[in-house]
Amino acid sequence: MDDQSLGDDGQRIDPPLAHLRDLRDSIDNIDAALVHLLAERFKCTRQVGELKAAHRLPPADPVREAAQIERLQALATQAKLDPEFAKKFLRFVIEEVIRHHERAARG
Repeated sequence: MDDQSLGDDGQRIDPPLAHLRDLRDSIDNIDAALVHLLAERFKCTRQVGELKAAHRLPPADPVREAAQIERLQALATQAKLDPEFAKKFLRFVIEEVIRHHERAARG
């Protein structure tokens, strides 16, 4: 075969379009993994919320949250990911977790 690939319909596609398709396939796989990882994370945080509610602990833990944000910003820097993006993302996740914990505390 020459330097062209075949598309889903069996037609030849140019190398840049084949590369674009491959990159998008990788992005789709990564997105699916992210969704599954977030689901696992929320399973754990749901258990934390139930434990906090059972022992009348506050839904939020600002000290832990600040430490987590700092830790993930450092990891983001190491991974060459914008640490401010990591902070915003984690802040969004934490806010959702706190909402779940507040809901668990109300019963």
